[in-house]
Amino acid sequence: MTADTHFPSSRGLLCNAGAGAAAGVIAATFVCPLDVIKTRFQVHGLPKLAGANVKGSVIVGTLEQIFQKEGLRGMYRGLSPTVLALLPNWAVYFTIYEQLKSLLSSDDATHQLSVGANMVAASGAGAATTIATNPLWVVKTRLQTQGMRNVVVPYRGTFSALRRIAHEEGIRGLYSGLVPALAGISHVAIQFPAYEKIKMYLASRDNTTMDKLGAPDVALASSVSKIFASTLTYPHEVCQY
Repeated sequence: MTADTHFPSSRGLLCNAGAGAAAGVIAATFVCPLDVIKTRFQVHGLPKLAGANVKGSVIVGTLEQIFQKEGLRGMYRGLSPTVLALLPNWAVYFTIYEQLKSLLSSDDATHQLSVGANMVAASGAGAATTIATNPLWVVKTRLQTQGMRNVVVPYRGTFSALRRIAHEEGIRGLYSGLVPALAGISHVAIQFPAYEKIKMYLASRDNTTMDKLGAPDVALASSVSKIFASTLTYPHEVCQY
Protein backbone atom coordinates (compact mmCIF):
# COMPACT_ATOMS: atom_id res chain seq x y z
CA MET A 1 0.00 0.00 0.00
CA THR A 2 1.51 3.36 -0.97
CA ALA A 3 1.91 6.33 1.34
CA ASP A 4 -0.33 8.51 -0.76
CA THR A 5 -3.39 6.28 -0.45
CA HIS A 6 -6.41 8.55 -0.45
CA PHE A 7 -8.70 8.41 2.53
CA PRO A 8 -12.15 10.01 2.17
CA SER A 9 -12.57 13.38 3.87
CA SER A 10 -14.73 13.67 6.96
CA ARG A 11 -16.90 16.15 5.06
CA GLY A 12 -17.49 13.63 2.29
CA LEU A 13 -18.37 10.92 4.78
CA LEU A 14 -20.75 13.28 6.57
CA CYS A 15 -22.42 14.20 3.28
CA ASN A 16 -22.84 10.52 2.39
CA ALA A 17 -24.25 9.75 5.84
CA GLY A 18 -26.60 12.74 5.73
CA ALA A 19 -27.82 11.90 2.23
CA GLY A 20 -28.35 8.26 3.15
CA ALA A 21 -30.19 9.20 6.34
CA ALA A 22 -32.41 11.77 4.60
CA ALA A 23 -33.34 9.34 1.84
CA GLY A 24 -33.93 6.66 4.46
CA VAL A 25 -36.24 8.90 6.50
CA ILE A 26 -38.36 9.70 3.44
CA ALA A 27 -38.54 6.06 2.38
CA ALA A 28 -39.21 4.79 5.92
CA THR A 29 -42.05 7.27 6.44
CA PHE A 30 -43.64 6.41 3.12
CA VAL A 31 -43.56 2.62 3.57
CA CYS A 32 -43.96 2.44 7.37
CA PRO A 33 -47.46 0.85 7.30
CA LEU A 34 -46.15 -1.91 5.02
CA ASP A 35 -43.11 -2.34 7.26
CA VAL A 36 -45.42 -2.80 10.27
CA ILE A 37 -47.31 -5.51 8.40
CA LYS A 38 -44.09 -7.19 7.27
CA THR A 39 -42.73 -7.29 10.83
CA ARG A 40 -45.98 -8.68 12.24
CA PHE A 41 -46.14 -11.36 9.57
CA GLN A 42 -42.54 -12.34 10.31
CA VAL A 43 -43.13 -12.52 14.07
CA HIS A 44 -46.65 -13.98 14.26
CA GLY A 45 -47.27 -15.45 10.82
CA LEU A 46 -50.19 -14.66 8.55
CA PRO A 47 -53.19 -13.32 10.48
CA LYS A 48 -56.60 -14.99 10.59
CA LEU A 49 -58.89 -12.30 9.28
CA ALA A 50 -62.61 -12.40 8.92
CA GLY A 51 -63.72 -12.49 5.32
CA ALA A 52 -65.37 -9.09 5.68
CA ASN A 53 -62.02 -7.54 6.46
CA VAL A 54 -60.25 -8.90 3.44
CA LYS A 55 -60.88 -6.91 0.28
CA GLY A 56 -58.62 -8.26 -2.38
CA SER A 57 -55.66 -9.35 -0.27
CA VAL A 58 -54.48 -10.17 3.23
CA ILE A 59 -52.33 -7.01 3.14
CA VAL A 60 -55.32 -4.74 2.59
CA GLY A 61 -57.28 -6.64 5.23
CA THR A 62 -54.45 -6.32 7.74
CA LEU A 63 -54.12 -2.59 7.09
CA GLU A 64 -57.84 -2.16 7.69
CA GLN A 65 -57.67 -4.20 10.88
CA ILE A 66 -54.74 -2.21 12.26
CA PHE A 67 -56.44 1.08 11.43
CA GLN A 68 -59.73 0.00 13.04
CA LYS A 69 -58.13 -1.32 16.24
CA GLU A 70 -55.13 0.96 16.69
CA GLY A 71 -55.84 3.98 14.52
CA LEU A 72 -53.33 5.87 12.40
CA ARG A 73 -50.78 5.62 15.20
CA GLY A 74 -50.82 1.84 14.89
CA MET A 75 -49.90 2.05 11.22
CA TYR A 76 -46.83 4.12 12.05
CA ARG A 77 -45.53 2.16 15.03
CA GLY A 78 -41.76 1.90 15.11
CA LEU A 79 -41.18 4.94 12.89
CA SER A 80 -39.44 6.97 15.63
CA PRO A 81 -36.68 4.44 16.41
CA THR A 82 -36.25 3.84 12.68
CA VAL A 83 -35.69 7.55 12.06
CA LEU A 84 -33.39 7.83 15.09
CA ALA A 85 -31.35 4.84 13.89
CA LEU A 86 -30.87 6.04 10.32
CA LEU A 87 -28.29 8.79 10.91
CA PRO A 88 -25.93 6.74 13.11
CA ASN A 89 -26.64 3.75 10.87
CA TRP A 90 -25.38 5.48 7.73
CA ALA A 91 -22.71 7.51 9.56
CA VAL A 92 -21.12 4.33 10.94
CA TYR A 93 -21.64 2.38 7.72
CA PHE A 94 -20.14 4.89 5.31
CA THR A 95 -17.25 5.74 7.65
CA ILE A 96 -16.18 2.11 8.07
CA TYR A 97 -16.98 1.14 4.48
CA GLU A 98 -14.98 3.96 2.90
CA GLN A 99 -12.03 3.43 5.26
CA LEU A 100 -11.95 -0.29 4.54
CA LYS A 101 -12.26 0.34 0.80
CA SER A 102 -9.27 2.68 1.01
CA LEU A 103 -7.26 0.15 2.98
CA LEU A 104 -8.10 -2.71 0.63
CA SER A 105 -7.88 -0.84 -2.67
CA SER A 106 -5.22 -1.80 -5.18
CA ASP A 107 -2.19 0.37 -5.80
CA ASP A 108 -2.97 0.99 -9.45
CA ALA A 109 -4.34 4.27 -10.78
CA THR A 110 -7.96 3.15 -10.66
CA HIS A 111 -7.93 2.00 -7.01
CA GLN A 112 -10.67 -0.48 -7.91
CA LEU A 113 -11.56 -3.22 -5.42
CA SER A 114 -11.91 -6.85 -6.33
CA VAL A 115 -15.28 -8.45 -5.59
CA GLY A 116 -13.78 -10.25 -2.59
CA ALA A 117 -12.25 -7.07 -1.14
CA ASN A 118 -15.52 -5.20 -1.67
CA MET A 119 -17.40 -7.94 0.16
CA VAL A 120 -14.94 -7.70 3.07
CA ALA A 121 -15.39 -3.92 3.26
CA ALA A 122 -19.18 -4.17 3.08
CA SER A 123 -19.29 -6.97 5.67
CA GLY A 124 -17.03 -5.12 8.11
CA ALA A 125 -19.08 -1.95 7.80
CA GLY A 126 -22.31 -3.93 8.14
CA ALA A 127 -21.12 -5.67 11.31
CA ALA A 128 -20.05 -2.39 12.93
CA THR A 129 -23.36 -0.75 12.01
CA THR A 130 -25.43 -3.67 13.32
CA ILE A 131 -23.66 -3.66 16.69
CA ALA A 132 -23.98 0.12 17.02
CA THR A 133 -27.69 0.36 16.20
CA ASN A 134 -29.16 -2.99 17.33
CA PRO A 135 -30.98 -1.58 20.42
CA LEU A 136 -32.99 0.81 18.23
CA TRP A 137 -34.05 -2.01 15.88
CA VAL A 138 -35.11 -4.09 18.91
CA VAL A 139 -37.31 -1.19 20.04
CA LYS A 140 -38.72 -0.78 16.52
CA THR A 141 -39.75 -4.44 16.36
CA ARG A 142 -41.36 -4.40 19.81
CA LEU A 143 -43.29 -1.22 19.11
CA GLN A 144 -44.55 -2.59 15.81
CA THR A 145 -45.75 -5.86 17.35
CA GLN A 146 -47.07 -4.79 20.75
CA GLY A 147 -50.48 -4.10 19.23
CA MET A 148 -50.77 -7.86 18.60
CA ARG A 149 -49.63 -8.95 22.09
CA ASN A 150 -51.25 -8.71 25.49
CA VAL A 151 -48.80 -6.23 26.97
CA VAL A 152 -49.63 -5.30 30.58
CA VAL A 153 -47.86 -1.95 30.31
CA PRO A 154 -47.22 -1.04 26.67
CA TYR A 155 -44.17 0.93 25.67
CA ARG A 156 -45.00 4.64 25.43
CA GLY A 157 -42.23 5.56 23.04
CA THR A 158 -38.68 4.95 21.87
CA PHE A 159 -36.77 6.26 24.88
CA SER A 160 -39.27 4.76 27.32
CA ALA A 161 -38.80 1.38 25.63
CA LEU A 162 -35.01 1.69 25.72
CA ARG A 163 -35.05 2.48 29.44
CA ARG A 164 -37.47 -0.34 30.27
CA ILE A 165 -35.62 -2.96 28.24
CA ALA A 166 -32.30 -1.92 29.81
CA HIS A 167 -33.81 -1.97 33.32
CA GLU A 168 -35.86 -5.16 32.99
CA GLU A 169 -33.66 -7.24 30.67
CA GLY A 170 -30.24 -5.61 30.77
CA ILE A 171 -27.76 -5.50 27.92
CA ARG A 172 -28.94 -8.90 26.73
CA GLY A 173 -32.40 -7.51 26.02
CA LEU A 174 -31.03 -4.53 24.09
CA TYR A 175 -28.97 -6.88 21.95
CA SER A 176 -31.51 -9.64 21.50
CA GLY A 177 -31.48 -10.86 17.91
CA LEU A 178 -27.89 -9.67 17.40
CA VAL A 179 -26.54 -13.02 16.19
CA PRO A 180 -29.06 -13.46 13.35
CA ALA A 181 -28.72 -9.74 12.64
CA LEU A 182 -24.97 -10.20 12.19
CA ALA A 183 -25.74 -13.10 9.88
CA GLY A 184 -27.71 -10.55 7.91
CA ILE A 185 -24.55 -8.70 6.92
CA SER A 186 -24.58 -11.14 4.03
CA HIS A 187 -27.18 -8.72 2.65
CA VAL A 188 -24.74 -5.81 2.34
CA ALA A 189 -21.94 -8.19 1.38
CA ILE A 190 -24.03 -8.97 -1.70
CA GLN A 191 -25.69 -5.60 -2.26
CA PHE A 192 -22.71 -3.26 -2.27
CA PRO A 193 -20.40 -5.31 -4.52
CA ALA A 194 -23.34 -5.79 -6.88
CA TYR A 195 -24.04 -2.04 -6.71
CA GLU A 196 -20.41 -1.22 -7.57
CA LYS A 197 -20.32 -3.73 -10.44
CA ILE A 198 -23.55 -2.44 -11.93
CA LYS A 199 -22.24 1.13 -11.76
CA MET A 200 -18.99 0.03 -13.42
CA TYR A 201 -20.99 -1.62 -16.21
CA LEU A 202 -23.18 1.46 -16.72
CA ALA A 203 -20.16 3.76 -16.71
CA SER A 204 -18.36 1.55 -19.26
CA ARG A 205 -21.47 1.43 -21.43
CA ASP A 206 -21.74 5.22 -21.45
CA ASN A 207 -17.98 5.71 -21.76
CA THR A 208 -17.78 7.74 -18.57
CA THR A 209 -16.66 7.33 -14.95
CA MET A 210 -18.76 6.06 -12.06
CA ASP A 211 -18.75 9.40 -10.25
CA LYS A 212 -20.28 11.06 -13.33
CA LEU A 213 -23.23 8.69 -13.68
CA GLY A 214 -26.61 10.38 -13.72
CA ALA A 215 -29.30 9.96 -11.07
CA PRO A 216 -31.32 7.45 -13.17
CA ASP A 217 -28.29 5.17 -13.55
CA VAL A 218 -27.46 5.37 -9.84
CA ALA A 219 -31.09 4.66 -8.96
CA LEU A 220 -31.10 1.68 -11.32
CA ALA A 221 -27.90 0.25 -9.80
CA SER A 222 -29.20 0.79 -6.28
CA SER A 223 -32.61 -0.77 -6.98
CA VAL A 224 -31.33 -3.84 -8.83
CA SER A 225 -28.62 -4.56 -6.24
CA LYS A 226 -31.10 -4.10 -3.36
CA ILE A 227 -33.69 -6.42 -4.89
CA PHE A 228 -31.04 -9.01 -5.69
CA ALA A 229 -29.56 -8.96 -2.17
CA SER A 230 -32.95 -8.87 -0.41
CA THR A 231 -34.25 -11.84 -2.39
CA LEU A 232 -31.21 -13.97 -1.58
CA THR A 233 -31.01 -13.09 2.14
CA TYR A 234 -34.67 -12.61 3.12
CA PRO A 235 -34.97 -15.83 5.21
CA HIS A 236 -32.56 -14.46 7.81
CA GLU A 237 -34.97 -11.64 8.60
CA VAL A 238 -37.64 -14.11 9.62
CA CYS A 239 -35.12 -15.86 11.90
CA GLN A 240 -34.00 -12.53 13.32
CA TYR A 241 -37.48 -11.74 14.65
